[in-house]
Amino acid sequence: MTQPRILLVDDDDLFRESLNRNLADAGFATQCCSDGTRALEELGRSELPDTILLDWKMPQMNGIDVLRELRRRNINVPVVFLTVLSDQFYEEAGLVEGAVDFVEKSRGFSILLRRLELILRGNKTPNAAAAQKPVLELGNVRLDRESKRAFWKENLVPFTVTEFQMVDCLVSKAGADVSYRELYDMVHGEGFAAGAGEIGYRTNVRAFIKRIRQKFKDADSDFSQIENYPGFGYRWGDPGAG
Repeated sequence: MTQPRILLVDDDDLFRESLNRNLADAGFATQCCSDGTRALEELGRSELPDTILLDWKMPQMNGIDVLRELRRRNINVPVVFLTVLSDQFYEEAGLVEGAVDFVEKSRGFSILLRRLELILRGNKTPNAAAAQKPVLELGNVRLDRESKRAFWKENLVPFTVTEFQMVDCLVSKAGADVSYRELYDMVHGEGFAAGAGEIGYRTNVRAFIKRIRQKFKDADSDFSQIENYPGFGYRWGDPGAG
């Protein structure tokens, strides 16, 4: 089988060399660049890689600028940001610009490897949203997938990108039960673990749903579409209601 090709772009020499060795040991064919400008030059004269691992903070041209230039050139290779920035703002900014994932450098290589496997199997692609209708409407809710803006009874509900993704998932499967695991995986990648114990991720999902419900209730105090399925997850209420 052909080795999956990875372009690694990072200005930290030690980190780049260490990750390059781990990727090679895991069976990837890697190519490394120390800055965004060189990476763009390389992409213009060689075969495109299967995935790009891109540092966020780099001198002269940061990662988000590199990603924007890639998309401007219609280079739709999946991009994963590698960063020491843990603020949700940066994660959402990267996803909005077209990255498929966001991995903190402090996480072990096994986490990054799992994310890469998902991407290479096609579970995460930059064009996944393009296959969906740009606007999803059901009852009183309207979701503009291009701008990531949600409306309830024509009132704007100020969701973060992550919250919007969860609402989109629930509305898309209205009337069906959606598990904690599915809601969590769509944000952090299949198999990603968080919290204490094997089901610690449920705490994270509950916190997200609590904020989502409150934002809907701020727009309409009678909102009740998100229903609990105890021990399993949530559902968006009967498609014929609301």
